[in-house]
Amino acid sequence: MKKILVSLCLTLATMTVSAKTYSVSSPNGLITVNVCTDNQLQWDIRKDNTVILQPSAIGLKTDIMDFGQNVKVKKTRSSNVRKSSGNYGLLQMVCNGLIVEFRVFNDAAAYRIVPTKPLAKVVNETAEFRFAADYEAFIPYVNDNRAGERWCYSFESYYDRQRLSQMFADSLAITPTAICLPEKRKAVVMEADVENYPGMYLKKGKGNSLQAAFPPLPLEEEIGGYNRLNLVPTQRAEHIAENVSRLPWRIVVISDSDRELLGNDIARRLGPVCRLTDTSWIKPGKVAWDWWNNTNLTGVDFRAGINTETYKYFIDFARKNKLEYVIIDEGWSDPEDLLHFSDKMDMAGIIDYARQQGVGVILWSSWRNLIQRGHEKMEEIMKHYGDMGVKGFKVDFFDRDDQRVIQSVYEVAACAARHHLLLDLHGMRPFGVQIAYPNIVNFEGVKGLENSKWEPRVGDGPLHDQPMYDVTIPYLRALPGPFDYTPGAMVNAVRSQFFGNNDHPMSQGTRVHQMAMYTLFDAPLQMLADSPSKYMQNQECTDFIAAVPTVFDETVALAGEMGEYAVVARRKGNTWYVAAMTNWTARHLTIDCSFLGDHRATADIFADGINADREATDYQHQRIEVDGKSRLPIYMAPGGGWTAIIR
Repeated sequence: MKKILVSLCLTLATMTVSAKTYSVSSPNGLITVNVCTDNQLQWDIRKDNTVILQPSAIGLKTDIMDFGQNVKVKKTRSSNVRKSSGNYGLLQMVCNGLIVEFRVFNDAAAYRIVPTKPLAKVVNETAEFRFAADYEAFIPYVNDNRAGERWCYSFESYYDRQRLSQMFADSLAITPTAICLPEKRKAVVMEADVENYPGMYLKKGKGNSLQAAFPPLPLEEEIGGYNRLNLVPTQRAEHIAENVSRLPWRIVVISDSDRELLGNDIARRLGPVCRLTDTSWIKPGKVAWDWWNNTNLTGVDFRAGINTETYKYFIDFARKNKLEYVIIDEGWSDPEDLLHFSDKMDMAGIIDYARQQGVGVILWSSWRNLIQRGHEKMEEIMKHYGDMGVKGFKVDFFDRDDQRVIQSVYEVAACAARHHLLLDLHGMRPFGVQIAYPNIVNFEGVKGLENSKWEPRVGDGPLHDQPMYDVTIPYLRALPGPFDYTPGAMVNAVRSQFFGNNDHPMSQGTRVHQMAMYTLFDAPLQMLADSPSKYMQNQECTDFIAAVPTVFDETVALAGEMGEYAVVARRKGNTWYVAAMTNWTARHLTIDCSFLGDHRATADIFADGINADREATDYQHQRIEVDGKSRLPIYMAPGGGWTAIIR
């Protein structure tokens, strides 16, 4: 009997240890993460004793273990970490040959799994996000798959506002995804620092939960997709990754107001270390871009198009307006060999002419064309154009983020850096690689201005509400990194007058709505999408756009509500740049200029004109004196904007 009692006591002691709950809090003590090892490894998040995330499963299945159930904690370490990039509470748990690390910031909580030795094969990962009620969410669904392949996608999604229970059971969503909590709080689910691992998607889980999903490792590929520009997997493995040394961060950003999401830098705080010892050659800037405007020029004595005269004209326009770059988009090279120029133009002469004018040239390429002949060929291509004086590549049609493609992005970035080439990645979303390799100066992964070229009309207006989307992405799409929206339309339309047109495109919303994007949108490499002719016809607008920098020293979020409006002030040196945008709802606001401190300056202001609600190109331009005590009343027309340079 004594032996039985001793045995029972030992069992209970073991159960108590294995079922222990560990806690870690944010530096300000308001956010707490609890980690429970009872049966299933789970974490929950509370703020001010209010549940943000209910107990949610964490797990990892490999070829040799199924981690997450019956977890045995070998040791733990907790501390308060102070770093220049941001302070956080830290909890590390060593269990079952893995380290699970939790970090709790004043505005977010995150965890990642780090194996003590590389994992030969990861079959799947469990990452659950369970909420207390059937909350409304901003869900960016995956759609328009390339060649019908489930995981082949451009990462461009409008946001469906629906409750968790209404999420389509057979659909995937990309991140960040926002959950609307009580009292106007938001919980945003996202990831950071993805390397040698697939990107995370979300699908409908049990109850009020979201469940992570990951693209399986591709085994075979074929050329396909749009214009045969993609590499489309035809066979995938039954596992998601191989030779894994660490997993990405799984993050929940917590905001008490939407304004707190504007300019949030959690992706950088949880990002990798920069791998370049010299970054002095990396020059952000603005770009005269050819594709959106269909190279339409007026008042010239040559036939506009993909030819030498047209690109020299773009270069002259860039020089006169102090734009750093021009992009030569698709059509300059042989479709299958980047080392062979098109016979339509003198590429060597164009590149040399741009150099003489002090304008950098960036060339377009598909990802497939860049990598399909192997690493040596890619190195040859990068070296060749770096030696010619080309400043970068716009690499398009990745349209995947399985493990193979994620690793390829790192390889492309490293190769480009060796030859001092910038990268603008399209068909790709930011996932941390831009922090390791800051020569990646932008990503697409956004429903940008290009969509206006083919936007259908339904009833009395366009199918999609672009202004509402425009005032959603600063809160969500901007969280993981910059986005290449390609703004700058000079032909603007109110809702009833808008129609899609490939050759003569226009934007939804007002002229100043477009101008405000240059301050509001994060884009170290920023396009001027319209034609030089249109910009010269609207020179005072062009002068303003050209004066706005593409990187800033400080960001102050002034006001906003996701999907409704946004107001931001950014500083570069001693100059402030302020911008506001609204959806199709007209809006009166007040700009609080206290960010100026004791500084007194002149505000150069562009505002919607009195008739902008029926003629979207209408604007007002004025200059006034302001200081830190100024309160500027502003009006934005439907789909409108307001912007100022204060110096």
